[in-house]
Amino acid sequence: MAKKNATAQTTRRAELADAVSAARNAMRKDAGLNGELDRISQLAWLLFLKAFDSLEQDRETTDPGFRPAIDAPYRWRDWAADPDGRTGESLISFIEREFTDDRGVRRRGLLPYLRDLAGTGSNDSRAALRAIFKEADNRMFSGYLLRVVVDHVEEIDFASSDAMTTMAYLYETMLRDAHDAAGGSGSFYTPRPVIRFMVEQIAPQLGEVILDPACGTGGFLVEALEYLRPGVGTAEEYRRLHENLRGVERSSLPYLLGVVNMLLRGVGEPNLVRGDALAKPIAEISRADQVDVIVTNPPFGGLEMERIQNNFPAYGRTAATEWLFIQLLVRRLKDRGRCAMVVPNRVLVGSGVGARIKEQLLEECNLHTVVRLPAGVLEPSTAIPFNLLFFEKTGRTKETWFYEIRPPKGRKKYTKTIPIRFEEFARCRSWWKSRVEDEFAWRVPVEWIQSTNFNLDLTNPSEPLDLANRPPAELLRELIEVESEVLRLLKSLEHGFQE
Repeated sequence: MAKKNATAQTTRRAELADAVSAARNAMRKDAGLNGELDRISQLAWLLFLKAFDSLEQDRETTDPGFRPAIDAPYRWRDWAADPDGRTGESLISFIEREFTDDRGVRRRGLLPYLRDLAGTGSNDSRAALRAIFKEADNRMFSGYLLRVVVDHVEEIDFASSDAMTTMAYLYETMLRDAHDAAGGSGSFYTPRPVIRFMVEQIAPQLGEVILDPACGTGGFLVEALEYLRPGVGTAEEYRRLHENLRGVERSSLPYLLGVVNMLLRGVGEPNLVRGDALAKPIAEISRADQVDVIVTNPPFGGLEMERIQNNFPAYGRTAATEWLFIQLLVRRLKDRGRCAMVVPNRVLVGSGVGARIKEQLLEECNLHTVVRLPAGVLEPSTAIPFNLLFFEKTGRTKETWFYEIRPPKGRKKYTKTIPIRFEEFARCRSWWKSRVEDEFAWRVPVEWIQSTNFNLDLTNPSEPLDLANRPPAELLRELIEVESEVLRLLKSLEHGFQE
């Protein structure tokens, strides 16, 4: 019997993968979609409406007083479930402009309707729908190809837990493709093994509020959900867990993808906000805004406008997005709160404003661990070396541990085709509690860090500097990164003078 069930499960997963693949292939034929980002965006809101309608139907069955957020004839079941339904120009008009219903009444189209939904409270799904579809567009030119895509999405049964799990996996693959296609935006896809390691070491607990203020497509929140799910015992605990997973994202496409990502994990009302986490003056962040745990990979390399810079104290004002985020994270943590964040090498090196912000971090928080990742971990999005910072709001730092993750023997770096695996964090995970100095780990007193103007770009003392034996391409890449940082700082200065 178990063998039959496993075979049936494999078959369903293959069928689901085929449906998604067929939908993506149909979109490739449409002249209105240019590249993977357009296709992912188009498929995302269709998947969302299908999944949302499935959740609405479940609620209608179990709660006689439930009022659906989307009315007929705009529900997925009304216009998409019938394979002989609207197609061609009729389907395009229904979605984008206006249409005639079964009673001969002219109505506005689906997307205009969703953009005008009005909610009555913070937990009203209609307010979330309005935010989600505020900037969602139909980008397909052919209503016939769109009908094909809709029919393939209709094949997905979101009422099936196995389908939800499989769709989540397939969707994660599409998210990675979208991030790879986005390159150069300053927001990069964080590999799942890195996310899993960070969440495991930060160890969120049930009842704690967990925030990602630059949540993108929701990877950190999904991993926190999976980490905590085994300990949940009641429906009320599930409700509180879902409520305590909070994210903020300012870009429309990642926000939409993040909402769908959470829905696919069974979070009926994702607690994600479309907005800029840096937009609120830091002095106005109250205790009610503070959280227990933050896990994030904030954007870097961006230049913020003067009105955003003015939200921060004079000593920490800068156009560089990454430095503003570090100040925000410190402020958003409760006393004894914990944070794990991804930062590029230049944050460790940074002087001037950067040094002052690191001084604040070390004064207000215990920066207990810096994990140095090897080159190539975020490829193909970027080849820039990255690090993981772990700190707690428990008072001034006394010493900081550094741990160097190395690629497997015989390899210099990771690549897209040979990415980092979770198993390669095993030694660091084992070391985490013992904190013993060895060839991978060393500790530095805070006084020494202060004496270097808060430079955290510290090399492993057990490894002698050997430039002669390093590959020329590696040295050239590092030189280019340094020069790029200098150019970015000069542009930041120019930007400031122009304002």
